[in-house]
Amino acid sequence: MKEIAIKYFLIIFILGFSLNLAQAQNESLFADVRSALKAGSSKELSQHFHDNIELNIKGESGNYSNVHAEIYLKEFFKKHEPISFEYAHQGSSNEGLKYAIGNYVHSEGTYLVLIRAKKINGKEKIYIIDFSEE
Repeated sequence: MKEIAIKYFLIIFILGFSLNLAQAQNESLFADVRSALKAGSSKELSQHFHDNIELNIKGESGNYSNVHAEIYLKEFFKKHEPISFEYAHQGSSNEGLKYAIGNYVHSEGTYLVLIRAKKINGKEKIYIIDFSEE
């Protein structure tokens, strides 16, 4: 009886650890993204991009390779240097898609930023970023 209790305890412990690890990876992704947006670092941000990413800035959208998206965002950050970036909301869907909504403040105003990520080959990757003027 004691052996069965130990086995159940180990199974529950391993499952709990796995769930905590998945949550930590999600929090780490969005923490890294927040830091990159606060710093205006397209290089740091692009490390979390999927191979192809949908980028929408002020209604102009397109699908870009992660390299081209980094270049495009580098120019955006030069024109709109960040003052701050903070999340307003984060969540996930039942299908495992993650999202975050935040406010990117620059000297001329604020952009509402929507970031969508999903697990690809075992890693959370950004596949959509949308900057909308408020």
